[in-house]
Amino acid sequence: MNLHLDGKIALVTGSSKGIGAGIARGLAREGAVVMVHGRDRDHAAAVARQIGQEGGMAHVVTGDLTDETAIDALLAEVRTVGDVDILVNNAGGSGGNSDWSTTEAGAWASTYDANVLAAMRMAKAVAPRMRHAGWGRIINISSLAALMPPAGNPDYSAAKAAMLAMSASMAKAVAAEGVTVNTVSPGTIRSEKLERKFREVALQRGVAPDAQWEEVEAEVLPLFASVPIGRVGTLGEIADAVAFLASPRASYITGSNLRLDGGMLPTL
Repeated sequence: MNLHLDGKIALVTGSSKGIGAGIARGLAREGAVVMVHGRDRDHAAAVARQIGQEGGMAHVVTGDLTDETAIDALLAEVRTVGDVDILVNNAGGSGGNSDWSTTEAGAWASTYDANVLAAMRMAKAVAPRMRHAGWGRIINISSLAALMPPAGNPDYSAAKAAMLAMSASMAKAVAAEGVTVNTVSPGTIRSEKLERKFREVALQRGVAPDAQWEEVEAEVLPLFASVPIGRVGTLGEIADAVAFLASPRASYITGSNLRLDGGMLPTL
């Protein structure tokens, strides 16, 4: 299927590692010119080099998305290549491990700023040019934690839930002007961080340190999550979903939240 992304300029925030890097590589494979973003230029440059080695086109931009001055500078750098056609708000994360006995209001504010407000700042900045052009895609990366919040890290679950409402509201505001706004909520995904954690637990349970991933996954996944499909998701599967939502083929999908969770959430 041709997704017709050739030459589209895609800015993927927080794409110097993990899910963001996977999304950046996936969009580049579909022909988009990808702006790889991170706070560390060297890490972002490594992803951009990999995209180039795979035959794609990528540029590096850096900037703190909690700082509006830094965002202005970042977007000025992007516009030396062209206007943003596709914005993927992936940057965010949690401030650390906390529970309801240790969580602090300051941590909630920081997590909200890094996730919700960072995405809002970026979307607000690029939307006017998209609306003027009559075409644009904004995809916000939330989490299954927004819909199935665990006891731990309540600040993260709350922030990701706010992103769902934010996306639905913005989708209505720009729908008539050719711009769609959707959310993707990954479940348990095989990133470097997750694999490292799984292998640590597997080793404690007697699995050889050089065991194949399938053996590690089978041993450890049931301890972390009940996934009906029986495996974790891949970065490629996240990237494919984002690429579809970013494409003209998804022009009638807006205000939606796409769960990529292997069937974990027991709801329609």
